[in-house]
Amino acid sequence: MLMPWPASAAMEEPVACSAPAELAQPFLSWRDPIALQAASTRKGTAKANLSAGQAAALTLLPTPEVAYVLRPEKPGGSVSFGGLARFVVPTAAVWRVALGSGAWVDVVKDGKAQPSVAHGHGPQCSGIRKMVDYELQPGSYTLQISANGEDRLTVLVTPLQ
Repeated sequence: MLMPWPASAAMEEPVACSAPAELAQPFLSWRDPIALQAASTRKGTAKANLSAGQAAALTLLPTPEVAYVLRPEKPGGSVSFGGLARFVVPTAAVWRVALGSGAWVDVVKDGKAQPSVAHGHGPQCSGIRKMVDYELQPGSYTLQISANGEDRLTVLVTPLQ
């Protein structure tokens, strides 16, 4: 079973990394992401599919070009980047969304944002900056990324074991 993250993770100062951190099994693809173009509309997510357990280097769009399914709580400004992607949940479980930045993330199904059940940071020196957990039922979901400072973001969606 994956441990969520150390309770002190939010308080720790960044450290200089001499080597990358070891990653748990579900995160092994983090350092070898596939390239994927984020969608600008919900319809476009048909071509922006995330596979469970496979990290993706998402190419994002300028925020004004993205038609979000739901307005993000933190949409970012005209100089930020965002985008949409789709993923499928085959079985009910807690799913973790890992991000390489502090971007805002929403998981949307049937026009409703799914409530998060936990937040944290990835292991130091891993490149995973933010992790958000959701209790999800089987179905198709839209991942909304907003308020990112760069036009590229590594993302991983995986069930917790």
